[in-house]
Amino acid sequence: MLVKWIRCTVADRRGFEQGQRKWAGLLGEPGFRGQGGGWSRTRPDVAHVFAFWESRSFYDSFMARSHDRLAGGQSGTYRDIEVKLFEYRFDVKTGFEPKFTDADVVRVAHCVVHEERVEHFALMQQKVWNPAMAGSPGMLRGLFAEASGSEFLVLSMWRSAAEHGKYRAERVERLSQRAETELDVAALSGDVVDLEPSWTV
Repeated sequence: MLVKWIRCTVADRRGFEQGQRKWAGLLGEPGFRGQGGGWSRTRPDVAHVFAFWESRSFYDSFMARSHDRLAGGQSGTYRDIEVKLFEYRFDVKTGFEPKFTDADVVRVAHCVVHEERVEHFALMQQKVWNPAMAGSPGMLRGLFAEASGSEFLVLSMWRSAAEHGKYRAERVERLSQRAETELDVAALSGDVVDLEPSWTV
């Protein structure tokens, strides 16, 4: 499965939201699995969108045919856009499905990992982080995905911001030490996203 992560700095919030609803046109596209997104909790002008495709070839075909028509509705509403593509590696918890209707927030972590530490980083994700997240109240599902250049995306969906906040407060520092995250990761950025139900496709 291909995971697409789009991050925009939005200049015209209302226009952007109206354009976002037009992405409902993705339904029926061959290989399309789902899309959702919302606003950053820390930076109110930043929007995140997550899209899922069965494979790179289905995605490339969509980009060549229909993308520009759907994207036209949002031109001029944002100042900058960053798009990254990742290949799904494994679930966080079990049975990942790209659905957003039961989640309130998405936590996204983007990690650039030292090349010689990639295998260790992926192993720690499976052995340390996954069980901790899977056992946290309110954590619904997630995935671990990889891009070229030792880049990784960890996406987790939570029933509420409060439940995600509790997990952060109680566990993250201790888990980081156990997983030797500082030794593995060259750069880490992330965000917590309040999902907008009207953006879900």
